[in-house]
Amino acid sequence: MKQRAEPDAGVLYVVGTPIGHLGDLSPRARALLIAVDTIACEDTRHSGQLLSALGSKARRCSFHQHNTHTRIPQLLEELRDGRSVAVISDAGLPGISDPGEELVRAAREANHGVICIPGPCAATTALVSSGLPSGRFCFEGFLPTKGRERKERLEDLAVEQRTTVLYEAPHRLLKLLEELAEHCGGERPLQVGRELTKRHEEQVGPSVKAALEHFAQHAPQGEFTLVLGGATAREVPQYSDERCLEELRELIKRGLKASEAARELAPASGRSRRELYALLHEAEKQAD
Repeated sequence: MKQRAEPDAGVLYVVGTPIGHLGDLSPRARALLIAVDTIACEDTRHSGQLLSALGSKARRCSFHQHNTHTRIPQLLEELRDGRSVAVISDAGLPGISDPGEELVRAAREANHGVICIPGPCAATTALVSSGLPSGRFCFEGFLPTKGRERKERLEDLAVEQRTTVLYEAPHRLLKLLEELAEHCGGERPLQVGRELTKRHEEQVGPSVKAALEHFAQHAPQGEFTLVLGGATAREVPQYSDERCLEELRELIKRGLKASEAARELAPASGRSRRELYALLHEAEKQAD
């Protein structure tokens, strides 16, 4: 089957790069990174090693969370001038816990073509190698590092029935495992992937408790992807909508704000904080 020639003028290419093993770079991605006019890199020094090895002569520019708003107009101007632009992250697919999403949105709003060159992704790599249910899953990435928002996310995970994929840095891994044990229980299924596709790849499980015990004895090193099994129906006896609304209104009568009432009721109700808040908001709209 004949394929279209790439790159096209004025098109943004979102290119997946290896998460560890350089052999995972696809022939299509390799050819495009050699032929494209400009490559926006999360870190030009890091990606420069890969691009130099490929023999790519493309213009390189940095594109990361600290210069997104100044860099996007420049890249859009290049697209308007008919140049082909690729965006890559340090590893994996741009836009998944890495820069890229805002550039893609801006390019589409400006009516430029956007084409994704598929490639490695730590989240899906860890998921399919975990043995946990993958028919329905959600991606959390990095949790907020502290405060109420982090606590609320952990409370949501306690009742989430889908498999969940998270990322974590080595210096925060033990804290996260301790919090998962507290909110989800030590027997909750968990597989922790370390250094995926690299020489020292490791898989640790099969539960939160087992992972916590392992990394308490072996100092965490490298990049971590966690696959958390969903809460079972037995663990989450869900309240009906009517009971939820009744108890939410009672909590509000006692002086709690709507968001506080939703957070308070979530663990016992088997509903997420967001779901409870939306239920209350919808009921109030219908009452008006």
